[in-house]
Amino acid sequence: MSVSGEEDGRRAVFGPYAVEREKIREFAAAVGTADPAHTDPAAARALGHPDVLAPPTFLAVLAIRAEERLLRDLGAPADGAGTIHREERFVHHRPAYAGDELLVTVRLKDASRRAGREVVVLESAFRATDGSPVSTVTSTLLLPDRRGNDDKS
Repeated sequence: MSVSGEEDGRRAVFGPYAVEREKIREFAAAVGTADPAHTDPAAARALGHPDVLAPPTFLAVLAIRAEERLLRDLGAPADGAGTIHREERFVHHRPAYAGDELLVTVRLKDASRRAGREVVVLESAFRATDGSPVSTVTSTLLLPDRRGNDDKS
């Protein structure tokens, strides 16, 4: 796959994705958070939230799905084998809550080559269906070299 040059700035909108209470609970358990605002609606409401709120990194799960779809659209291998996740950054405008319906616009922000492999920066901007911003997840990925050469550019 070669995504540099004319492919820079490619984007696609995916969703809506339903943020479900049980998925938030599962994610909170997986990352080991003990904050009851992630699992107990009453505790979240007592803190002024409308429902349980997702841990700060929860949207990475949805970002990965959208990123994979965009990369496939650009010609990357469908299975993701050999892809290395180099970095991830989050900018939160508000928490994601159970009951949210989110749209994500993912775009190819940058592409370059390192040691014969493509490095891509993808930006996934999450918005509620009313258009209000929720979070932006920026991922840097090192894609596998599918050309089978040892280009060290």
